[in-house]
Parts: sequence; C-alpha cells; structure tokens
Amino acid sequence: MRAEPSESRKRVIAILLLTAAFGLLPAGAEDLAQTYSPYGELIVTQFLTAPFPHPSRAEGHSYRHTDDAGQPVVEFYSEAAHYSDSTVAIFIPKGFREMGRVDFVIHFHGWRNQVSHVLERYRLIEQMAESRRNAILIVPQGPKNAPDSSGGKLEEVDGFKRFMGEVQDALRARSSLPRKDFALGNLILSGHSGGYQVMGSILDHGGLTDHVREVWLFDALYARTDQFVHWLDTQHGRLLDIYTEHGGTKTETERLMELLRQRGTPLFCGQEAAVTLEELRPQRACFLFSELPHDEVVSKHETFRRFLETSSLDSIEQTNQPSAASGLRMVR
Repeated sequence: MRAEPSESRKRVIAILLLTAAFGLLPAGAEDLAQTYSPYGELIVTQFLTAPFPHPSRAEGHSYRHTDDAGQPVVEFYSEAAHYSDSTVAIFIPKGFREMGRVDFVIHFHGWRNQVSHVLERYRLIEQMAESRRNAILIVPQGPKNAPDSSGGKLEEVDGFKRFMGEVQDALRARSSLPRKDFALGNLILSGHSGGYQVMGSILDHGGLTDHVREVWLFDALYARTDQFVHWLDTQHGRLLDIYTEHGGTKTETERLMELLRQRGTPLFCGQEAAVTLEELRPQRACFLFSELPHDEVVSKHETFRRFLETSSLDSIEQTNQPSAASGLRMVR
C-alpha cells in the first residue's frame, strides 16, 4: 500500500507546480535575479502562505483620511490590483553556509510599496551582502501599493509558522543550497512604517515566537506596543527602534521608553546618526532618534546593515572557521 506524501512533501510539489505553470512567476522575476546575482542568489516566487490574497481584503480596502484642506477623502483599493500578489523574495548571500540550522531575517515593508521597489529603494540586498551575515533574507509582498498595514494570512494564528515552513520548502525545491535537511534557526523580524502590525501579530500568535531573537522597527512603532513588550519580557530578545520627529511614531516610542524606565528595564537612547557599532552591539532595548525623513531611515545611513552587523547572527567568516559548530547558536 503506497504511503501518503508528508505535508512538507506536498508543499514542495505545490511549489514546483506553481513555478512550472505559465505566467505564475512574478513579472520581472528573472530580471531581478540577474540584477542581484553579483551579491548572491535571489529567488522571486509566489507562496500559498503569502500574506495575500486573504478573505479580509476580498472586497478590497477603503482608506479614509482628510486632505490638506481638511476635507474627508475615501480612496478605494481593489483586491485584484492590490491584494492578489503572493510574491515572496528570498535572498541567499554569497558565501552563505548551511550549518544544520538556518537563520533568517524577514523584512516587512510599509504603505504604498511592492517587493521590487522595496529591494531597490532601500538597498536591502546590498546591505545584507555587505554585512557578511550568515543568514537568508525574506521579503514578502504585503498590501501592494496601498495605504494599509494588514498582514493578511500572516496575522492568523500560526500563519507565520506556515509561511516559514513554505520558505524552507521553497529553498529545498528551488535554491542551489547543497544541503537540504536544514532546520529553522534564529529569526529576526524587521519592519518599516506600516510593517509594525504584522510583526505584532507574529510575536503574539504567529507560532514561532520562541525562534524570534530580535525585532527591528524602522520608524514603525505606531501601535501594538503591548505585543512588543510582552515578547521582550518573555523571550528576552533584542529590540531596536528608530523614530523620527514627523513619522508619526515619536509619541508612542517615548511612551514605551518611559514605561521601560519605570519598570527598571535597561535601555539605550541615542542619536541614530551618531551611534557607533560598539554602542549598538550590546544593547537589548535600543531607541534611536533620527533626523532623517521617514522614508530614509532604512538605507540613507546604511542602518539596516549596521543592525545586521551588530546582531546575534554569525558572520560568514565565522561559519567558515574549521572549529565552527554544526548548528547556529541560539541567543537568549
């Protein structure tokens, strides 16, 4: 009697069928992979577990706000144009080594954006490669070119766990990694602007909270503060927060800093433009004020790279040492 394939095997088969199907790869995927080939291997594909499509946006989304004259405005964003793209970008830097477990950095973009522009505008791949960290970068498509912080499927209970399972399956099915039997290692969640909402849900009920070692907020602490604090308390991870004067996050960030001070939690407060790598490296709760515009805090001063370089991730050089352990260190 023939055995039924495992769930993991079924997902690998589904991925292969999707990528073989005509027209299902994101437009320009091959061009993007070629563009970034000097830095490593870029896979741009579509996921069943990607944030969208999702029932919460089956009827689209209406964004209500006021214009400069104070008049109410309603903008409508349809499902077809803004909530049907299941693109996920996976970047493996040159020199990366599988060490039994694989570490990941997952970056969530903000409003009015899409994966190809995120990679270009914020130089995520270049900064990842320059940091020489032995980890894989994941960038999922959120609401596409829409003013919306929804995380779709990734806000469901265990949604992030299912997503990372598909990441692993995609790497086994499509990457050039010689070793396919790796396990999930440490995770870093990074988010700019509206990316905060999906990050809060992941920390609260995404299913892999015990793997998340660091959280980076790039002018993104608008709400969900209790979820970030609970993670900080229970997982003893590392929180890095950049905020600006006019990005809309200053009040909530200062509220969080005061809360941590009242509780006696050690924290570091400084200027983003002046902080050194030596100052950043040991900090568990770090708040940096930036005078940059909201849209420049990720890349203008190479801050994404600086966070990577001071993170708990091993360097590629460390993994190439003969004495390197077979398995990435778990940070507590």
